[in-house]
Amino acid sequence: MKLMNILFAIFAIAISMVSLYLLTLLPVGTVIMDLTSPILEFIAPIVPGEVFPYFFNWEIFQRALVVSVLASIIAGSLGTFLLIRNLSLIGDGLAHVSFGAVAIATVIGFVAPIWYAVFFCIIASITIEYLRSNNILTGDASIAIFLTGMLGLGLVILRVWGGAAYTDIESILFGDLLLIDEYSLNFISIIGIISLVSILLLHHSLLAISIDPIAARVQGLPVSQIGIFFSILTATVVVSMVQIVGVLLVTAILITPSATAQLIGKSFRSCILYSQLFGILIIILGLYFSAELNTGSGSMIALVAAIVFFLVAISKIVLKAVIQPSENLN
Repeated sequence: MKLMNILFAIFAIAISMVSLYLLTLLPVGTVIMDLTSPILEFIAPIVPGEVFPYFFNWEIFQRALVVSVLASIIAGSLGTFLLIRNLSLIGDGLAHVSFGAVAIATVIGFVAPIWYAVFFCIIASITIEYLRSNNILTGDASIAIFLTGMLGLGLVILRVWGGAAYTDIESILFGDLLLIDEYSLNFISIIGIISLVSILLLHHSLLAISIDPIAARVQGLPVSQIGIFFSILTATVVVSMVQIVGVLLVTAILITPSATAQLIGKSFRSCILYSQLFGILIIILGLYFSAELNTGSGSMIALVAAIVFFLVAISKIVLKAVIQPSENLN
């Protein structure tokens, strides 16, 4: 990496951390809840189930529902780009990095471990992008190194020095929507708005450098700088999703809906739209079944995501088998 890119990366990390911290001081999450709560309460009477209607009536459940839907919309936009960049496992990799960072912050008594996770994930994401773009390691190989290394580091630290924190490992690994407080809501909302606006503004540039970075560089696009920005964006989104589905299940909402959308999408834009629709469907069904069957929300969302993918894939295969012979006869 050239000196200019290194300096840009350092500057981008500093600006991102400071800007994100300052933005989280704004009551964005509260505004979103004020706007959505009346709507949720209005449709609550027609919501099926015994427990699921609580997600539309009670504040703590409403917060979980709103955060989950927002995350699915973000994931639908970001996951489609990750797939065409062959970085489908980066969600898992960075989620495990955040686990190691949270473990370190917990042991040393840092009051806001989420910022440790953001910082370490940004560093890891930029490093993975550098290794991949310079053909030093493939994306999957570099992700695997970070994934296993940081998971091992987190587990060792919690086992040796974590004490009581080690017993809370399940909520870190599998997530717990009901633990999302107002600060987490604000944090995820800010990241969601930044991500959606950034992808909207940089849509064509991101698509160009993802499909053919050499041609994009010839056209004058700052490929390295856009790659660094996209890496920072990915890292912050992954950290926000860890709070929803946990370390082990991030791919369920970041990649699986986008992969499902690619089965039926006819264009890149339609894939983004379908991935967001599938994401919302998966979240709603996952929360419904987890509430009614008293299972973990993160694990149920992951299961529903896999089932939806296979149902769409099987339907496509069956339809192709039925339609193709008639086309051949003509």
